[in-house]
Amino acid sequence: MPKQEIRSPELAVPNGHFAQATQVEATGRFVFISGMTARNKEGGVTGVGDITSQTHQVCQNLKAAVEAAGGTLDDIARVDVYVRNMEDFNAVHEVRRQYFTGVAPASTMVEVSKFVNKDYLIEINAIAVLA
Repeated sequence: MPKQEIRSPELAVPNGHFAQATQVEATGRFVFISGMTARNKEGGVTGVGDITSQTHQVCQNLKAAVEAAGGTLDDIARVDVYVRNMEDFNAVHEVRRQYFTGVAPASTMVEVSKFVNKDYLIEINAIAVLA
């Protein structure tokens, strides 16, 4: 379902690849995607110690989940991003630009001290709206 970026002249331009806000006509189905990590299809961790590889795996996992619901990454209106090191902000957003090529989702990123697996560097959950 198409989403529209909302911009306010009262807010600074985003410093990463995300929208200040997104608007979606809520006539479709909401899909709530649980936190995706760098856990690959085989159950292992992709890119141990490498935030870029892990972010690619997370985005591929988000893509697989939204496609299983009948949507695309463009249907994702919001993401929450959890990272072990906020210094990885730019690397994470560089990868996100490769997957979210239309209107970027609204987003929050926070640094956390631990994940359920010591090798995880990033986790992203999402909300999509499908027609």
